[in-house]
Formats: sequence, C-alpha cells, structure tokens
Amino acid sequence: MTTLSLPPVGAARRRGPSAWSLGAALIALIVVGPIVAVVWIALAPGGDGGATWSQLWSTTLPRYLRTTLFLMTGVGLLTAMVGTGAAWLVARYRFPGSGWIEWALLMPLAVPAYVGAYALVDFLEYAGPVQTFLRDLMGWRSARDYWFPEIRSLGAAVLVLSAALYPYVYLLTRAALREQSGGGEEVAMSLGVGPFARFRRVGLPLARPAIAAGVAIVMMESVNDFGTVDYFAVQTLTTGIFTTWLEGNSAEGAAQIACVVLALVVTLVLLEKLSRRRSRFYTLSNRHRPVTQRRLHGGRGLVAAGLCLIPVLFGFVLPAGVILSHAVGHVEGWIEPALLRALWHTLAVGGIASLVTVCAAVFLVYGVRLSGRLLPRQLMPVTTIGYAAPGAVLGVGILIPLARLDHGLADGILAVTGRDIGLVLTGSAFALVLAYGVRFFAIAQGAADGAFGRVSPSLPMAARSLGRSRRSVLAQVYAPLMRGSLASALLLVFVDCVKELPATLLLRPFNYDTLATRVHEQASLEKLGTAAPGAVLIMLVGLVAVALLARASRAGESA
Repeated sequence: MTTLSLPPVGAARRRGPSAWSLGAALIALIVVGPIVAVVWIALAPGGDGGATWSQLWSTTLPRYLRTTLFLMTGVGLLTAMVGTGAAWLVARYRFPGSGWIEWALLMPLAVPAYVGAYALVDFLEYAGPVQTFLRDLMGWRSARDYWFPEIRSLGAAVLVLSAALYPYVYLLTRAALREQSGGGEEVAMSLGVGPFARFRRVGLPLARPAIAAGVAIVMMESVNDFGTVDYFAVQTLTTGIFTTWLEGNSAEGAAQIACVVLALVVTLVLLEKLSRRRSRFYTLSNRHRPVTQRRLHGGRGLVAAGLCLIPVLFGFVLPAGVILSHAVGHVEGWIEPALLRALWHTLAVGGIASLVTVCAAVFLVYGVRLSGRLLPRQLMPVTTIGYAAPGAVLGVGILIPLARLDHGLADGILAVTGRDIGLVLTGSAFALVLAYGVRFFAIAQGAADGAFGRVSPSLPMAARSLGRSRRSVLAQVYAPLMRGSLASALLLVFVDCVKELPATLLLRPFNYDTLATRVHEQASLEKLGTAAPGAVLIMLVGLVAVALLARASRAGESA
C-alpha cells in the first residue's frame, strides 16, 4: 500500500515564496506601514522638522507630556486598586449577590469613557440634579454661597477613565486568582494569617503579572483617549496632535508629538513584559486543588457587595441612567435624519472594516503557517502594534501619505484621460476602513491564530493527501471549524470600530458623521439631549460585546 505524505516545510523554502506567504507579508507591511510613516514624517530631512521639534519642546510639549504622564499614572493606580480589589472579593468569597455582581463588574466596558464624561458633567454641573438639590436643601441662592469641586478637570478625567477601564484589570486578575492553587491559601490560614495578610503575601504576588498586564492596557487606553480629555479641557499629547495639526497646520509637529506617544506606548509594553519576565510562578501539578471560596454573612457580606457595586454604579449605572433619561426626554431625536445617516455610516464602515480585518487576519495567519520562512513569522507579532498605537497616531500615519498618493493618482489620471476623478482615497471612507483595520488587527489576528491552533493537523494533512489545494483546505476544512471564533472576532472588531473616536475625527470625509463623532460634536455643543440617542446605540452595541466576553469567560472557566 502506498502512503501519501505532504512535502516538508523546507520544500516551500526551496520552491521560493508562494502567493500565500507573499500576501501575508504584504498584509503585515500594510498594518505596520502607518507606524513607520509617522516616524518618517517626524524625522524626514528637508522639512522644518528640527525647528518644529525645538519649538514644541520650548512651548507646549512639556505641558502635554506632564499632563499625559499624570493621567496615565492616576488611571493606572486607581484601576489597579479597584480592579484587583474587586477581583479578590469575587474570586475568594461568596456574599449576597456575588453571582451576578461578578458579571456586572464587566458592564462599564459597554460605556465609552467620553460618554461617561458627558454624563458626569450633566449630573454634577451647576444646573444638574446634585447641585440643584444641595441649593434647595441648604437654601443657597448662587454658586458664591458654597464650594463645589471643579468638574471639568484633570482629576475628574482620571475618575471617568478609571471607571470605564478598570474591567481590564479586573478580568485578568480574576482569572489569575482563580488559577491559583488552594494549597498556599490553606497553609497561610493554618499559620493564623488573616485575610488582608493572605491577600498581600499570597494572592497579590502570584497575580502580579496579570495585574501588570491589565494596568498596561489601561494606561495605553488612557493615552489613546480624546473625547474625555477634550470635553474636560485637559491638554494631553493626543489633544496636542489635533491642535498642532488642525489649528497649527503643522503635519511635522503632529507627527513628532505622535512619536512621543509611540515612545510612551512602547515603554509601557516593554515594562509589562519585563514585569512578567521577573515574576514567574509555576504549578508543580496539573491536578492542583482550586481555592475554596469562603462565605461572608451579615455585615461583612453586605460590605463586600457594596464595595463591588461602587465601580459598577460609577462606571455603568450613572452614565447609562443619565443618557437614558435624556434619550427618553427627547424622543424626536431618534428620528432625526442626521442620526439615521450617522447610524448607516457606522454600520457600513464598521461592517466593512471588521469583515476586511478578519479576512486579512485569516489570510496572514494561514500564509505564515504555510510558509517555512522566518520573515513572515517575525512580521506577524509586529502587526499587533496597531492595537497599542492610539487612534490619533494612526490618523497622522495614514492621512498624510494617503493624501499625497491620492493627489498623485488624481493628477496622473487627469493627465492621461483628461478626467478629474477627485480624491478617491481620502474623499471616501477608505481611510476609515484602513485605520480601523490597522487599529484592531491584533484582535482578529489573535482570534484567527487561536482558531487555527485548535484544528488538529491531521485534518488538513488528510485533505492535502486527497489532492485538495491549499485554498480548498482553508475553505472546506478550516473555515467550518473556525466559524464560531471568527464570528466572535468579527463582532469584537465591529464594536471597537463603533466606539473609536480619535481616528474617526481625523480621517472621516467632509460632512461624514458616525455615531461616535455625532455624539462627541453634539455633547461638545452642550446638546446632550440630541447626543443621547446615538450614545444609547453605542452602549447597546457595547453590551453585546460584554455579553460575548462574559460567555467566553464562563466557557474558559468551565473548561
């Protein structure tokens, strides 16, 4: 009997690069291209880059950098305390309502930080319900009669961003705590160590890598934020990119500020990896006993439930309640043509971007797996940098080169055909689709890589031995088995596209609104009633993603 076998991987190397490996390399270069473009624009010779750089350092850049570092540090510390504390309580104890509180702690992920900022200002401003109640209660007649904290401030921005972002730390820390063995906890209890000391000496050191990873994500997201800091009039590096480019008309200056943002992001990533390298803990048995949750009764249980509900109230209940009250009070806003156009633009651009991103990720991962070459395998991890790069940075790296290409293309066609086609790339939603794809490519790539890894190698090998082509193997073997994972990736990318604000503001065509840009513009004009319907739609989309995340988390724990 004759045995059929596939050619070794090295054969691909001898035959030369295939279309799959070339396509994978091209996709990787497109994803990395905007980051390279930012650095090139900032350092390109022949421009006024040197003068711009010295001018920025002598005027605004130190203030932008100082404010951004304070914002990152404050949000990182606050989310570390809230997320780690909540994770410890739900992972180690059972208390009244802990079953649903455990998943309610994820709900602030459905509310973009800029929506939370609009709600907080509306709730706490002079004409809001809190100050109105205080004036009626105390008999005060004006703001001169009492003191109230400044709402639109850097401290308020830290609070809003922390309330929206702490679930990243909570989710990773909870998973790390539940993976720990119960042996260490029981030994500490037998030695008379109290609950706080057990947390400090046993749980916290073992969960430190997960906490560091969550805090790094939170700090990168705080750097990326534009809507919150712009609404609170806080000048950060991200707002500096907008100001320098759009108001100062300096593309080089915007690119140089973007390079500073990239340097901060790369530093965060390196510090997070270094912390994990120095904190490694191993389980000596694959049959370790999980930690037994202790039940808290009476006042202790109520205190634990109350502490866990505080971030949910600030991160979800308050903003959702304020926005819903405005949406219900302005029913006519739901049928405004501008809102319907923004909804259509959001669905169209987000749907196309998510579909293109997932398909490109599948092609990249499959092409790298087929290739025996080192370069594609080295390029694949680099493509995840887009998720760490803020949207404003990607906007600079995409719009400037794309505009030059667009003008050259239009001039060339005009010279050959005599027909002026206009700006095809920057005058349409193409730049938005490209930015969304680069920004969220890491999500799709991670899902595709994991899905490919769960398919037994014997299945594609059997198909190849029966004469199926590589394309047929992908369509007939991998695709049916990966359908669920790819559908989840499609949804997650779409949700992030709906919420993305900085890149959308920079790259959208003229008079082209999405839900995010419409909500931001209307809220900036103090028209929260008009902005409320769009904000509700964004939150509903976010709740779908939270439900999907909770389902995946349950599945992982049951496995």
